[in-house]
Amino acid sequence: MTYRKALLSLPLLLASTAAHAQADCPVKVGVLHSLSGTMAISETTLKDTVEMLVDRQNEAGGLLGCDIEAVVVDPASDWPLFAEKARELLTVEEVDVIFGSWTSVSRKSALPVLEELNGLMFYPVQYEGEESSKNVFYTGAAPNQQAIPAVDYFLEELGVERFALLGTDYVYPRTTNNILEAYLKSKGVAAEDIFVNYTPFGHSDWATIVGDVVEMSEDGRPVGVISTINGDANIGFYKELAASEISADDIPVVAFSVGEEELSGLDTTDLVGHLAAWNYFQSAETDANAEFIAAWKERMGEDRVTNDPMEAHYIGFNMWVNAVEAAGTTDVDAVRDAMYGQEFPNLTGGTAVMLPNHHLSKPVLIGEITEDGQFDIVSQTAEVEGDAWTDHLVDSAKLTSDWPGLGCGMYDTEAETCVQIQSNY
Repeated sequence: MTYRKALLSLPLLLASTAAHAQADCPVKVGVLHSLSGTMAISETTLKDTVEMLVDRQNEAGGLLGCDIEAVVVDPASDWPLFAEKARELLTVEEVDVIFGSWTSVSRKSALPVLEELNGLMFYPVQYEGEESSKNVFYTGAAPNQQAIPAVDYFLEELGVERFALLGTDYVYPRTTNNILEAYLKSKGVAAEDIFVNYTPFGHSDWATIVGDVVEMSEDGRPVGVISTINGDANIGFYKELAASEISADDIPVVAFSVGEEELSGLDTTDLVGHLAAWNYFQSAETDANAEFIAAWKERMGEDRVTNDPMEAHYIGFNMWVNAVEAAGTTDVDAVRDAMYGQEFPNLTGGTAVMLPNHHLSKPVLIGEITEDGQFDIVSQTAEVEGDAWTDHLVDSAKLTSDWPGLGCGMYDTEAETCVQIQSNY
């Protein structure tokens, strides 16, 4: 771990791989996911996933001759607490890597700590892009791997003409919707045909907002909802849709933060046909997915489902293991260098590749909700390379990220200079 090994002398830094492994046993994996609060509905499963991956790796012989230990903390859906818990993991527990966060505000809370202490985190959830830190590998989708293809599906396949962009009030929905508004206008959608609304975490009274969406359809033009609603607020939103007798044929909804886990707590009878855009669904028919699902259910019970962020942790964890083995050490700088170009089979039949911008190449899947709370995959692309900086915002279109080549996550191609990223946290 760089923040600790920096205290060692150069000769010790050049010691053998075996010495590193022996000194650092057990290898420690930090788990930074909310186990209480509004995001526990989504994040608890990811804690369980990391623990399963750790146990399976230990059964396969561990890592560098060491057992792996999962060190679990609960930031409790309290965004500033993510920074405190990240610091605890790195300085008190001395973990070698962190797998964690769901919301972008929690990731951005932890980010200054990761950069200060040169920690390494794998972030498994779709997000708004507009970031590339050398201390984070983003294994979830960037906007061009989820949000933009979902809008294209609405435009091209469903003929939607008016859009309601409904989101939870924090950085991911706001930035994503800024990108989508610009993209929709570039496609000829008028500003007055785009309705944007934000609600707090845990919001429960959806009657007025759903009524506003229904009103958009009164002129007869097709309306679609793009949902960046997060956490348990989704329960109230979908219940209000059902209570208002709005079907997918009337006003389709495509969600970016609702997967199998969130649906497992809902009566999906009235949600059939509504959509989600992810890079993985449990219903994907591959041998690798069948094996993963079987292992998960054997461990957690037949009623437990898999979902997209779980696959992101599955890919990220295995890439990290392979990078550690290639580097011969858990040292963050060495592992980071070994991560570039890492390949690992995903669960939908393709291969994920870690790009120089710390994002993955991933397929884009659109799924329709079925009565059993699963998704019928109606669209799937080949692997799409994640773009850290969107082409659809003027200030971002000129930016690129290339850590091994340029040593920069925010390179201005017009000024030909590396821009210093300013954290809001």
